[in-house]
Amino acid sequence: MPQLDTSTWFIMIFSMFLTLFILFQLKISNHYYPENPVTKSAKIAGQHNPWENKWTKIYSLLSLPPQ
Repeated sequence: MPQLDTSTWFIMIFSMFLTLFILFQLKISNHYYPENPVTKSAKIAGQHNPWENKWTKIYSLLSLPPQ
């Protein structure tokens, strides 16, 4: 029974990975990526919500009088 010749497997697998790497690099290089996005400064101090100065009372069901 003849034995399987595996001497070329390394070259085939290596060339396959190299080809896939080059193809993915070419695919990715065609996309446009924005450069260094600038953060916007938020003016939080100027906004006033009506609930900021009030306390809200939350009733637990167990603390209510029985009905």
